[in-house]
Amino acid sequence: MIWTVDPTAAEPLYAQLAAQVHVALSRGDLSTGDRLPSARELADSLDLNIHTVLHAFQQLRDEGVIELRRGRGAVVTAARPPGMAEVKTALSRYVEAGRTAGLPAQALITLLKEALRS
Repeated sequence: MIWTVDPTAAEPLYAQLAAQVHVALSRGDLSTGDRLPSARELADSLDLNIHTVLHAFQQLRDEGVIELRRGRGAVVTAARPPGMAEVKTALSRYVEAGRTAGLPAQALITLLKEALRS
């Protein structure tokens, strides 16, 4: 898994990291039992403060996605977040409806972002 962050994005860095785990889970790139890099390794590789990475890991733990094991790191405990299949199906219908209506991809993204904010 390739980790990236965009320091210029409005989304906090810890949230960007957590979102990447969710995306990897939804794609099947991560599965139950997989280990994430240590917080120190990830912080060093992305030039982040370790507390930023730990914040992301704690959020994922609170969501039930990973388990934090002292001395062993973060281990994926949920292969897919609950309801992911239903959301993926709904998003596919959303994209198809947008294409049918002739909307460009950027318009669909803007509409989705607005819906997430409300």
